[in-house]
Amino acid sequence: MATLAVIGSTTTYELGWLTLLVIPMLAVIQAIAAQVGVVSKKGLEDCVRAEFGRAWALLALAALLIVNVLTLAADLEGGGAALQLLTHVDYRWWLAPLGALTVGVLVFGNYRGIERVLRYVALLFLTYVAAAFLARPNWGDVLYHSFVPHFDFRAATVSGALALLGTTLTAYAYVWETIEQSEEKPALRRLGLVQVDAALGIVVAGLTFWFILIATGVTLGVHHRSVETAEQAAQALAPVAGRYASLVFAVGLLGSALIAIPVIAGTSAYVASEMFGWRHSLDATFTHARKFYLVLSACVAAAVAIGLAGVPPIKLLYFSGIAGGIATPLTMALMLLVGRSRNVMHQRRIGPWLAAAGWSVTAIVTAATGIYLFQTLTGQGGS
Repeated sequence: MATLAVIGSTTTYELGWLTLLVIPMLAVIQAIAAQVGVVSKKGLEDCVRAEFGRAWALLALAALLIVNVLTLAADLEGGGAALQLLTHVDYRWWLAPLGALTVGVLVFGNYRGIERVLRYVALLFLTYVAAAFLARPNWGDVLYHSFVPHFDFRAATVSGALALLGTTLTAYAYVWETIEQSEEKPALRRLGLVQVDAALGIVVAGLTFWFILIATGVTLGVHHRSVETAEQAAQALAPVAGRYASLVFAVGLLGSALIAIPVIAGTSAYVASEMFGWRHSLDATFTHARKFYLVLSACVAAAVAIGLAGVPPIKLLYFSGIAGGIATPLTMALMLLVGRSRNVMHQRRIGPWLAAAGWSVTAIVTAATGIYLFQTLTGQGGS
């Protein structure tokens, strides 16, 4: 959400086409992840270690943990920023309590039950659909930028594209998909239903992303208003929520953060445990999966420490998306190789067309990463 607010404020509708393109891209990657998890009955890290050995598994683990801890810090700050809007207490005071709540829920509580409730809170982001219409954008301009791809290579456009790709195609999301399917162990005959269910969720999420971009573009980008605080990001909801815009935004942002934080922390603990052969399951008690929960707690503690460094929440959320975009091609490529492996997938390998689509997605993210790094290192790209 914060990433899209920044993109909308800096590029208006210019990346509308990429926001829509993310829908099939994400559907492809999640379909591959679901198939790997359902068929192999293992998480991605386990599969990489089995297929390529410890060295590649360690590299994948390092890339994932670094980005996950940074993203975890960003989401903790996002939750803190939401609580600051609600209570007027500085967001940094909320980081440790949110971290402790996360660990407590995952170690002692029923996270999956709580997640089902929080998903309804996140539906508040659908108010951006109404906000996009009520703000009366130039729909001709919106549709042109949404269906006629254009890329001007300005630094703001390049970083915005990479942040968008890194936020939506972030490694923890598809790694978590492999973990969930390996834990639930659905029958192979249900693979198609699993993939369709994931695709439907992605379409709804992707269209919501698009409307968020429109709403922030017309209320902020057109007027050249930058987004540096949660209060500024909430302005995009003013057409529909009026003086309650900050409240609606805060509740939605908090719900979104409370969903993401446990998933990111849990993914980190799972991949580390898979790498080193430790017992790992959110259904296990602390006594039976001590190392798993210690890794989880350490990741949350590190994220809280990063959050206390004082980087503004919106900025950290945006740049964690960029970091995710830089790191994700490695794990994406490894997942595609695993998906085509007879050793791991046996007779249920991903098909050649799905593999080709997956490699196309990987190539797009890699290209965005390359352009961003080139501009950053050479100082080119302008503003």
